[in-house]
Amino acid sequence: MIAEVIVDVAAYPIDRPFDYAVPTKWERVMEPGVRVKVPFGPRKVAGYVTGLKMESELDASKIKSIVEIIDLEPVLSKELLALSKWMATDTIAYEIDALQVMLPTAMRAKYEKIMRVVSPELLDDSFRTFLGNREQVTLKALQDANLLNEAKDYSEKGIVEIDTAIQQKTKIKKVRMIHIPDIKSLEIAFSKIHPNAKKQAELLRWLMKHPSSSMEASELLNQSDVKANVLKSLVDKQVIEQSYVEVYRELDAPKMRDSGRPEQLTEEQQIALSAIEQSSDLEQQETFLLHGITGSGKTEVYLQAIDHVLKKGKEAIVLVPEISLTPQMTARFKGRFGELVAVLHSGLSSGEKYDEWRRIHRGEVKVAIGARSAVFAPFTNLGLLILDEEHESTYKQEESPRYHARDVAIWRAEYYQCPVILGSATPALESYARATKGVYTLLTLTERAKQQALPSVEVVDMREELKTGNRSMFSVALAEAMRDRLARKEQIVLLLNKRGFSSFVLCRDCGTVVECPNCDISLTYHRSTESLKCHYCGYEQHVPVECPECESEHIRFFGTGTQKAQEELFKLLPEARVIRMDIDTTNTKGAHERLLHDFGEGKADILLGTQMIAKGLDFPRITLVGVLAADTSLHIADFRAAEKTFQLLTQVSGRAGRDQLPGEVVIQTYDPDHYAIELSKTQEYLPFYELEMDRRRQLGYPPYYYVAVVQFSHEDVLKAADYAHKGTSFMAERLSPSSVIIGPTAAAISRLNNRYRYQCLIKYKQEPALIPVLQQLLKHYKTNWVKDGLNLSINREPTAIF
Repeated sequence: MIAEVIVDVAAYPIDRPFDYAVPTKWERVMEPGVRVKVPFGPRKVAGYVTGLKMESELDASKIKSIVEIIDLEPVLSKELLALSKWMATDTIAYEIDALQVMLPTAMRAKYEKIMRVVSPELLDDSFRTFLGNREQVTLKALQDANLLNEAKDYSEKGIVEIDTAIQQKTKIKKVRMIHIPDIKSLEIAFSKIHPNAKKQAELLRWLMKHPSSSMEASELLNQSDVKANVLKSLVDKQVIEQSYVEVYRELDAPKMRDSGRPEQLTEEQQIALSAIEQSSDLEQQETFLLHGITGSGKTEVYLQAIDHVLKKGKEAIVLVPEISLTPQMTARFKGRFGELVAVLHSGLSSGEKYDEWRRIHRGEVKVAIGARSAVFAPFTNLGLLILDEEHESTYKQEESPRYHARDVAIWRAEYYQCPVILGSATPALESYARATKGVYTLLTLTERAKQQALPSVEVVDMREELKTGNRSMFSVALAEAMRDRLARKEQIVLLLNKRGFSSFVLCRDCGTVVECPNCDISLTYHRSTESLKCHYCGYEQHVPVECPECESEHIRFFGTGTQKAQEELFKLLPEARVIRMDIDTTNTKGAHERLLHDFGEGKADILLGTQMIAKGLDFPRITLVGVLAADTSLHIADFRAAEKTFQLLTQVSGRAGRDQLPGEVVIQTYDPDHYAIELSKTQEYLPFYELEMDRRRQLGYPPYYYVAVVQFSHEDVLKAADYAHKGTSFMAERLSPSSVIIGPTAAAISRLNNRYRYQCLIKYKQEPALIPVLQQLLKHYKTNWVKDGLNLSINREPTAIF
């Protein structure tokens, strides 16, 4: 039997299956989807079996055998193996990258050199003493014992062999269980105990007073108040037995609560749910765009649609774009489906994610909820996939393989012939365009579930505030509204789509802005650590006391960040209790849930944060939302800037007045006449969609065209430009005339991490040659240009071009 194996080496010539012989003893257990250890050149590496066949086209003498089976059961199903092939082609990535992205990081291979003893009788006494009862040791242990020279001599004589051990990065968690005999057996053991073994006698007395068949060792030691060596003595005497039992790492129980199942759905909710259930019952793939205004009850439609597929014995995946949404969503889903829910997101430890993955793989749960990577949850009988806030850019992975979770969800739905729900109050233009053309089925929710009115929205022109002498970051209207809510014991959300204290540090004498030495971008000031940081490469330095160019002391901070906003709030409203939620305050485990729980419990009056607070949060006492700088994302070099701004403003406005209390929104801007801000006042999507689509048609951008970005980077600016021109010419000669290539030009951030970046943009409607040409370019790069230090990346349908 021959196994086709994709080896754990990401290199162009190796990006294909290799034939390996399956030893006869393993033929019964070998299946596609298992991981194996195989010889590859002079070393041994991990690999994935992607197929089996009876014979190879290669000469039998050239075929090596599999050395070790890592899994007894496949870790990847036939469906996921097929998905990896599609992803590798669609995203122009290595197949090994596509395979590995489907598994938790804990299961990635960890390589370690070991020495294994072949002929122990030929070892000298000192080396045998070092080994003890071990048959193999790591090279690191040999190095620490200063025995590498001896090991090398033994290796040359064939007394030992050097090998590569392949292990998972994270192991299965096991606990030591103590198995306790009946009272009679304990009494017999007690009668035989030596008079001097007082602590052993004390432990036996405790066990007789607290009868139990088994206990966790740590719990037993804690309750009986004896030392571990006492317990070990009774184990050694075989009075009690011990074993190691596999357990799952416990996730923190959600502190937030489900809002409860409504007595009945609204008419629009029922129409939407019926359409989804009908598609599920007919077992046909259908993609639904659930376009519902904020507070219209989209989540309740998700919950009842999942309930329907679970009753049919099927499974469901729910994706959310931000970790900050996971605590509330998890609480609602666990409140409804209990232990049938697994959680997968980057806020979990490596071990916790591995355990949640195993619960899914073993069929112990039926619903997986999480961020982008949860789309690969190893279910084998999927009945429904849901993307909440489907317009979010976080669903697109920015490293290889550059997949979009929406595309993967639709591929899996086609495989299982089940529906996909894309939910949003502000759908991506591409999704809404597909819905209007009938590619997706449009379902609309035009009213809030509890019949509340949408919040009133006031747009404040900050230019007028400056003219009246108000230089604060809070307009008079917003400051008065906040005082009013504090007096009424209601809650406030303030959005500032930035992090850090100030945007940049500038010298008022010579105009120098302190920039990152590795990137063409200004450094951001962080007040808590009195430091300047680059948010792209991680460079950090102390705040200068004088200008690095002219040595002037007139150096100050410009711009506004969440830390600065928090300080200004304390000056304006000293009595207010403020929770700040941005990437700096949520970088510890469980921080999102803790901060949101405290806010939900009324322990704070104001939630101040970046875009992570704009979506999905549902707290009944929020009656005021303030947007401090609506134009932050409006004038960046991105054709989607207006769309992203409209989406953000509409989403954050929807946090107000979701229960019985009426809501109010104050949007502060220096560009009040821009259509994205003007239309977000009424939260009407269609007028914005029509205006923006007209603009995209004139400029030739998605959804009227598809786009792909090819980026070239090098430490030498001239070489980066030269290769970019060569690459662009290579593509222009091979693509059809209907495809438009713009560039190459310097990227918006032209230098990042000391590498100069040039890129070209390909716009096309139908280009059958695109993937073959890009694969040819990649092959040319891997065989020739990479040796010169060039980096090349290809991104189809990027969410941002910078």
